[in-house]
Amino acid sequence: MRVIHSTAHAAHDPESFVSAGRFAPSPECPERAHRLFAAVEKAGYEILPPQDHGMGAIAAVHPADYLDFLRNGLAAWQSLPNAGPAMMPNMHPGRHMRGRPEAIVGKAGYYMADTACPIGPGTWGAALAAAQVALTAADLVLAGEDAAYALCRPPGHHAYGDQSGGFCFLNNVAVAAQYMLGQSDRVAILDVDVHHGNGTQGIFYDRAEVLFCSLHGDPSVFYPYYAGYGDERGADAGEGYNLNLPLPPGTGDDAYLQTLAGALSAIADFAPDYLLISLGLDAQENDPLGILSITTNGFARMGDAIGALGLPSVIVQEGGYLCDEMAGNLLAFLSGFQNSAGPLRRSIISD
Repeated sequence: MRVIHSTAHAAHDPESFVSAGRFAPSPECPERAHRLFAAVEKAGYEILPPQDHGMGAIAAVHPADYLDFLRNGLAAWQSLPNAGPAMMPNMHPGRHMRGRPEAIVGKAGYYMADTACPIGPGTWGAALAAAQVALTAADLVLAGEDAAYALCRPPGHHAYGDQSGGFCFLNNVAVAAQYMLGQSDRVAILDVDVHHGNGTQGIFYDRAEVLFCSLHGDPSVFYPYYAGYGDERGADAGEGYNLNLPLPPGTGDDAYLQTLAGALSAIADFAPDYLLISLGLDAQENDPLGILSITTNGFARMGDAIGALGLPSVIVQEGGYLCDEMAGNLLAFLSGFQNSAGPLRRSIISD
């Protein structure tokens, strides 16, 4: 398995976000990717830079007005009197508000779901590079490699087509999935981040060629709060192709693996050409933003179970925040995935 990574992520270095009414240092910091990169480098993985795919694949998921906001909004923001160094909304449209404003303060609230994703001078370049990382990993798998790991930062699964949120700007896994549909009839996305992949769900909610499955902390008590419930099954042509499996706080390895088995069964029944995995490492028991209790061995078992599907797979990095176990959890997952996937995948190819 080869790793794709771009050092451009480091230009996105948010100073703070709002947590429980206070400004706090942002946990979505460059050090996250530095630690993951160091781990795969030390483990001997071959690491490649991303290839530039232009904007076509990204624009297939994100509309032009939203991309223009991400690219150019900060310049308009900085023209405000006494503007802060990063664009961060101070209001959002509520459920009774429908207008799309022209003023940049209004646009910030319209295009940004929360205060966790401030846009600074390096944000657009980092987000664009992360999407290219995911697309390059998709290229490797489309070309016949069993699997590739896209070490993306910033993450992407909370980004809707036209809205950022939860540290996410461009939806890396959705961009890669849409791109792979150019060469396949159906793909599946399995999201194992501790937070529900609400943006990914929203992008594919009414489509039958993408099965979205997510294991995550119960949204009635946990971010993103307003999506991720078990009765969200898809709409129109996509009805039945969305599977949410919310888990109570404190869920440990055995219960998690039992729930995962249900998701993997649904994926096997769907019989996709490719599998994309939104790999969050924040289900770990000591992750500062998590509410589940998965151990490092649990991540190895998780990788083993997913790899046993024998599907060509793109593994896309999502969350996972600074704790002593973070890098070890990544290596445990990748090792488990490769240990179970390799022989089975070769058997499938030989058949």
